[in-house]
Amino acid sequence: MERSGPVAEPVGAAVDFPEARRRRVASGQLPVLSAIALGGVIGATARYGASLLWPVGPGAFPWSTLLVNASGCAVIGVFMVLITEAWAVHGLVRPFFGTGVLGGFTTFSTYAVDIQRLVDGGHAAAGLGYLAATLASAMLSVWAAATATRWAIGRRRR
Repeated sequence: MERSGPVAEPVGAAVDFPEARRRRVASGQLPVLSAIALGGVIGATARYGASLLWPVGPGAFPWSTLLVNASGCAVIGVFMVLITEAWAVHGLVRPFFGTGVLGGFTTFSTYAVDIQRLVDGGHAAAGLGYLAATLASAMLSVWAAATATRWAIGRRRR
C-alpha cells in the first residue's frame, strides 16, 4: 500500500523555499547591479555631454554618435586587453567600467534611431552609409585598440 500525503522532512533539514532562494540570488547580485548602474549613469552622462558639444540637426549625418560609438569601442578594446592580459582587477571593475560606463557611453539604440530618422527624412543612402560606417568603425576600433594595447604590453615587458 502506497502512502499519500506530505512527506516529513528529517529534523534539522533545511527547506529551500523559492522565495528564499530568489532573495539570496538577488542579494548576491546587488553589488554587481549597483556597479553597472553607477557606471551606466556616468557613461550616459558623458554621451549626453558629447551630444551637447556636437549637436546634429535634422537630416544631418550623425557624426557625434558615430564618433562616440567608435571611440567607446576603442576604449573597450584597450580595457578588455588590460583586464584580461595585463592587470589583476577587482571583480566589480569589469561590470562597472565595461558594462556600465562604456555600455552607457556607446549608444547603439541612438544609432538605430538615427538610421530610421535619416531614412524617414528621405536620406536612405546616408542612412545606409551610416549603418555601414558605424559597424565598420566600431569593429575596426576594437581590433586596432586591442592590437595596439597588446603590442604596447609586449614591448613594455621586453
